[in-house]
This record gives sequence, structure tokens and C-alpha cells, in this order.
Amino acid sequence: MEPQFEPKILVLATVACAYPGADAVGKAHLEYPANISVFRVPSPVLFPEDFYLRSYAQGVDGVIIAACGSDCPYEGAYPKLAKRIDALVKKMKAGGLEIERMRITAICTVCIKAFLKEVNQMDQNLRKIGPVNREAATKLWEASRQELQAGLVLPPIKQPVFA
Repeated sequence: MEPQFEPKILVLATVACAYPGADAVGKAHLEYPANISVFRVPSPVLFPEDFYLRSYAQGVDGVIIAACGSDCPYEGAYPKLAKRIDALVKKMKAGGLEIERMRITAICTVCIKAFLKEVNQMDQNLRKIGPVNREAATKLWEASRQELQAGLVLPPIKQPVFA
């Protein structure tokens, strides 16, 4: 008998909103699948698209970005994040990764039901579509790294002047 597929799910939860909501789930002694890892982050806008693609290449099956939405304490961060995720989803689709593996949602500090709904729904969806295609994810990640490196312009190094 073959073991049942158990997806690896990464949740990036913002310190200001979503993480307290996730923490409230634990305080209420409610349960969600053990295959979900919640990471407390200041803002998911800090993570480039390369991060998500690398996560898929390394075996993460799904990512939930649980952010503050329009209540984000960092001015302009949420629209920038939404734009980045839109571009990422287009690359995923073109590169053969199911876009259902990525979810961005607003979770507030007391949104216990919303947090549970999101993680359980992602778990169920991933169980239906199966494991991430790591080969396709690796190709996308490598292309993304090359794009980043091509766009990286370092200032010239100034030689120290000794008197």
C-alpha cells in the first residue's frame, strides 16, 4: 500500500495581522493539518519571486501569503506585493506549475475561521492536484535567478585613498 500524498504548505503570515490570527487558532486549541508551516514575517513584499520558485523547486507544494491586505502598515507594500504575485502566477502558468499552488489572502488579527478555511482549503486542493513538479519549478527558479543576476548592477568599487 502506497502512502497517501501529504503536501508541504508554507504560510507567510505578517506580524501585524495574519500571524496573530494564526496564533489565536493555537490559543483556541483548534487544529489544522500538521503539514502546514507558518512563518512570521514583517511583510511578504520582502520576498522576491525567486523565493517562491525556489520553495517549489525544493519541494514545497503550496504557498499561502497571509497578509494585512489594504490595512498593511507599510505604505504601498500591498499593491507592490499584489503586482509581484500576479507576475509570478503568470510565470508559473507559462512554466507548467499550477497556479492553485499560490494563494494571497488578507487575514486579520482575530480571523480564526478565515485562517482555518484558507489552510484547510489549500491542503484539500493540493491533495487533489498532487505533488509539485520539481523539475518545472527548478527550471523556473533558474530562469528567475538569471533574470535577477542580469538586472543586478553593482556600483563601482572605489579604491581607498591612503594619506
